[in-house]
Amino acid sequence: FGDKDFRGGLENGILLCELLSSIRPGLVKKINRLPTPIAGLDNLSVFLRGCEELGLKGSQLFDPGDLQDTSTRPAARGSDCSRRLKNVLITIYWLGRAANSCTSYNGPTLDLKEFEGLLSQMRKVFKVIF
Repeated sequence: FGDKDFRGGLENGILLCELLSSIRPGLVKKINRLPTPIAGLDNLSVFLRGCEELGLKGSQLFDPGDLQDTSTRPAARGSDCSRRLKNVLITIYWLGRAANSCTSYNGPTLDLKEFEGLLSQMRKVFKVIF
């Protein structure tokens, strides 16, 4: 993430698009590297469409607004920021599972133990069986 935090490192969508490209080469046709908010939204849209092509469902995808910087908003609460980051982590979890079953991917695999806390919270909130 360089000198940025987790959210800040992902908000322009470049790393997420590069991740998709490493999972399935050719899935991302072009990454917009311009330093503008519109370029970031474009990359996030490309990433989310790519996730769908890999089999993720809409309920497993974060909203592009989940990566927006809310630090300057007076109404932004810590719990809201935490919820938004959880949404991003949920997508990364499901993408990791999809990558584990993708034959074209030979990189590192998802360590499910790293997500145990998040998964237990998801089970309580959504009552979903994994």
